[in-house]
Amino acid sequence: MHATVRSVIEAASDAQEDFCILDTEASPEHLSRGTAAYADAMLLVVEPYFKSLETGRRMAALAKDLGLERVALIANKMRGEADLEAVHEFAQRNGIEVGGIIPFDEGMPGAERAGTSPLDFAPEGPAVAAIEQIARGLADGSVAGNGAIRA
Repeated sequence: MHATVRSVIEAASDAQEDFCILDTEASPEHLSRGTAAYADAMLLVVEPYFKSLETGRRMAALAKDLGLERVALIANKMRGEADLEAVHEFAQRNGIEVGGIIPFDEGMPGAERAGTSPLDFAPEGPAVAAIEQIARGLADGSVAGNGAIRA
């Protein structure tokens, strides 16, 4: 698995206008196997619960230890202000940037139940729009290391 991940990253274009977003499993193992050496940034998807946030903090620390300068949390499944406040407070307390916010979207579990991608299932959904905004922020440099995502 890790050799495959490295080969995908190595094969990606080095051109400034091209980028590759790789969704890896929620495990520090890929970091310990050297795949981080090929990455420019790491976005850690967290939910507004202590265990998820703490895992994000640990992964951010490990990524920084491995030399990744661009590390940010992506707050996922946000249901309201209380969730957002919990993530922002945790991030601020631990010196981690919040690089994007994805609202809770019933289209996401609906896509899972249908066995299809959220983009195909609900392309106009709020979560898909938020993910697109985060991807655009990566492309223009406004996510992970250059301040919070710009609208």
